[in-house]
Amino acid sequence: MSAIRNDVRLPAEPAELLHTFVGAFNDRNLELLQELFEPEGMHVREPGVTTEGERRRAALPTVLRHRIPIAVSLRNVYVVGDIALVINDYVHDGVGPDGVHVHIEGTATDVARRGADGCWRYVISNPSGTS
Repeated sequence: MSAIRNDVRLPAEPAELLHTFVGAFNDRNLELLQELFEPEGMHVREPGVTTEGERRRAALPTVLRHRIPIAVSLRNVYVVGDIALVINDYVHDGVGPDGVHVHIEGTATDVARRGADGCWRYVISNPSGTS
């Protein structure tokens, strides 16, 4: 891990970004999740439906409240300079807030950038992968 801002540890390597995200997501650590994105970072909710910047930040508490914990398996990380493509398989498996079992899995393709502080953050988070 690298820089710590407001007691939030930010990743120094792009592969660490994924694992930091998983820990923050499963712990419902809203502050850390926000720090893992660039200010104008994009989340692809589903193919063709995105949220960016302030809209993404505002939606995150609702997303966390209804999410099943996530497990990931890193496939590949491709780095060119300060840009990285992070490809991973993920699984959400558990009981939802309505008591119904939920199982969602897929392959995500995420784009990250190393900032001036040496820490990696999401520019684009795309859980739909190539869909």
